[in-house]
Amino acid sequence: MRLSEARREHYRRMAHEKGFRSRAYFKLDQIDKRFQLIKQGQKIIDFGCAPGGWLQYASVAVGHNGLVVGVDLRPVKPVGWNVKTLVGEITQPAVSEHLAQALAGKADVVLSDMAPNVTGTWELDQYRQISLTAHVVSLMPTLLREGGSAVLKVFQGDAFEDFVRDLRKSFVSVTIVRPPATRSKSSEVYLVCKDFKPSQPS
Repeated sequence: MRLSEARREHYRRMAHEKGFRSRAYFKLDQIDKRFQLIKQGQKIIDFGCAPGGWLQYASVAVGHNGLVVGVDLRPVKPVGWNVKTLVGEITQPAVSEHLAQALAGKADVVLSDMAPNVTGTWELDQYRQISLTAHVVSLMPTLLREGGSAVLKVFQGDAFEDFVRDLRKSFVSVTIVRPPATRSKSSEVYLVCKDFKPSQPS
């Protein structure tokens, strides 16, 4: 078995043994242990939340006084009493309205682990994934508090550098991370964004 396959199976087996929805749980766990983003009592949005691995992690991390709201095209089985989920397409205005209502305010942290249904044409898949994540960023002035943080999955490719450059206009710091639970051959990376600065009207 190749090293990349062994790593994938290791995290998949661990997720099953510990009752986590997916091995993606470990990616957020590894990111949060390094950057200390999610704290007790916070409000969290999780875009592309199915099957619920990140919801499980965030639910425990925010504790009894926190709230996690996830959104996905697919329904998600209940995770915990402090977790709400919405079914919808994030590009529809109603989804952002429902998120704001569910939060009763703005989020402290926005998470996005979204990926499109792959076509097999890499340039198209990368463009579509970047476009999805860019839409999440476009919603942040409405949904993320000033000074908040974000963790965004992005596929590396031709549009990557431009996207990161634009993202740095909205956050004081943006760090590119590949958590150990990521498959070695995967083109995905995570952008850890800290201290959101909404653009001021001119």
